Amino acid sequence: MNKEASRKVCVVGAGKWGMNHVRTLFELQALGGVVEANKNRREELTSLYPDIPVFSTVKESFEDQFDGYTVATPVETHFSLTKLILENGNHVLVEKPITLKKSDAVILNKIAEKLNVNLMTGHLLLFHPAIRKIREMLQDGKIGKLQYIYSNRLNLGAVRTEENILWSFAPHDISLFQFLIGKIPNSVLSRGGAFLQPHIHDTTMTVLQYPENIVGHIFVSWLHPFKEHRLVVMGSKGMVSYEDSSEEKELLFYEKGIDWIQGEPIKRDGATEVIKYKPALPLTEELRYFINHLDGTPITVANGRNGIEVLDILEKATESLMKG
Repeated sequence: MNKEASRKVCVVGAGKWGMNHVRTLFELQALGGVVEANKNRREELTSLYPDIPVFSTVKESFEDQFDGYTVATPVETHFSLTKLILENGNHVLVEKPITLKKSDAVILNKIAEKLNVNLMTGHLLLFHPAIRKIREMLQDGKIGKLQYIYSNRLNLGAVRTEENILWSFAPHDISLFQFLIGKIPNSVLSRGGAFLQPHIHDTTMTVLQYPENIVGHIFVSWLHPFKEHRLVVMGSKGMVSYEDSSEEKELLFYEKGIDWIQGEPIKRDGATEVIKYKPALPLTEELRYFINHLDGTPITVANGRNGIEVLDILEKATESLMKG
């Protein structure tokens, strides 16, 4: 029996994204149960997965023994549900953002550390094979010294009424920056506009200044004429671009930059190289990683501390946005 099949995970919340958890865990032979408050959805789940127990509350699910839980409910419920599960002594993967407040995330992380259980945040893109390849290129020195990084996450639609674009889209990008840079920003400046609903920003631009003269910016919007999910990383030896919204999903390395020759800045315009990476579904890789740590081995990617860092940066960006 493989490691995934020997572990059983209970999914809390079977909405649109929660059902992706359910299906993926079932494919990994690790789906142990589902908690869902909606009666009609529970009946649907029972029909789809007749051998999987379905519960109406988290407390009810404690009657069974599960190795871990994933929480894919609305963000305002994350704190109370995750706290309940952690205090029951279970490992938890909670979708991003981990909570609505950094202070709540700190509480959850302290509980997890005290009870020696794993708390993981659903920063999905940290398990994207192209992103992992970029990190490998940085670590191997192919890009040179990291100088500048930017991310555009743009689309038309998917407008939220309960959260602004910064909290809806930017957690992905902030977690990416933390993963690739590995440092906390010295300063965070955010500006944007609220056009559809008062006080709910539809577009924001956030600039992050990191130690060692590394700069990043994040542009997010749900008022944009076309979809673009682009990450560009620039270093002293070259530049990398990845556009997840493209059909080709190519990871491109540009041997471009500026060289100083006899005190003069000279443009280096070398070849463009397609970087090979092994395709994989990020959610499958994320859940497999979580399952492989249900033995209590400490989680190092997208753990509770990472979730706190992302919320800290989000709160600083929000404060800056409100001042602007």
